[in-house]
Amino acid sequence: MTPQQVWLVTGAGRGLGVHIAQAALAAGHAVVATGRRPEWVARAVGASENLLALKLDVTDRADSQAAAQAAVDRFGRIDVLVNNAANFKAGFFEEVTPEDFRAQIETTFFGTVNVTRAVLPLLRAQRSGLVVAISSTAGLVGDEFTSAYAASKFAVEGWMESLAPEVAPFGIRTMLVDPGFFRTELLTPESTSYAAPSIDDYAERTEATIAAWTSMNGKQPGDPAKLAAALVRLAALDEPPSRFPAGADAVRAFEKKAADLLAQARAHRDLSAALAFDDTGA
Repeated sequence: MTPQQVWLVTGAGRGLGVHIAQAALAAGHAVVATGRRPEWVARAVGASENLLALKLDVTDRADSQAAAQAAVDRFGRIDVLVNNAANFKAGFFEEVTPEDFRAQIETTFFGTVNVTRAVLPLLRAQRSGLVVAISSTAGLVGDEFTSAYAASKFAVEGWMESLAPEVAPFGIRTMLVDPGFFRTELLTPESTSYAAPSIDDYAERTEATIAAWTSMNGKQPGDPAKLAAALVRLAALDEPPSRFPAGADAVRAFEKKAADLLAQARAHRDLSAALAFDDTGA
C-alpha cells in the first residue's frame, strides 16, 4: 500500500483536473482541489472526507498563499502539487491582441509559478515533495495558430527544467507532463478563445483551423481518466520521470523533436565548432 499523500491540484473544477483529483482520492490520498469556484470543484470531484475544495485564482498570489496554508491547516502537509490550471488563447500571432497574449502567459505560466512559489517553502521544510506541471506537446513543438499558448508552455518547460536541480538537494522532485490530444474540455468555448479575424491574409486558414478543432472536440484520442491514473502511479515512484509524454501522439512528438534537434546539430557542425576564439595567436 502506498502511504497516504496530500495532493494539491489546481484547475480541478473541470477537465483533467477533476480526473486527477478523483484518481488521487481513489488511491486513498487526501486532495486539496482548487478552482475559481470551489462549489463547482466540490460538485465535479464528488463528496469525500479526504477532499478539501478551495477557491484559487492562480493569477492571484494571495490566493495561492491562502490555499497552501489552508491545505496545511487541514491535512498537515502537502506532498504532491499538480499545476494543472490553464486556458487556451488561439489564433495567428498578428491577430492575437497584446492583452490576450499577456493574459495567456499570466495564467498558464505565472499562475504555475505563483502556486509553486507558495508551496515550495513547505516542501523544503519537509525535505520532500513532488511538483508536477501539466504542460503540453505545445511546450516542445510550436505550430501555427498556437503562438501564445506555445510560448506559455515553453516557458513552463524551461522554468521547471531549471527548477529541478535547485530543489533536488531538499528531496523535492519535479515532473513535467506533456499530453497530446486528450478528451478534456480544452477545446470548448469555456476554455478556448479565438482571436478575432482582422487580417485577410489569414482568413482562410483561420476558418479552416477553427473548423478542424471544433470538429475534434469530444473526439480526441486520449482518455483523461487513464492519464490521471498514470500520474498517481508515477507520483508513487521513488524517481518519477522528469518528463512524461502522455499519449501515443505525445511519444511521436518527442521522437520527432529529438530527431529534428539531432539533425539540426549535425547540419552545420563544422561551422558551429569553428566559432571559438583562437588563442594560439595564429
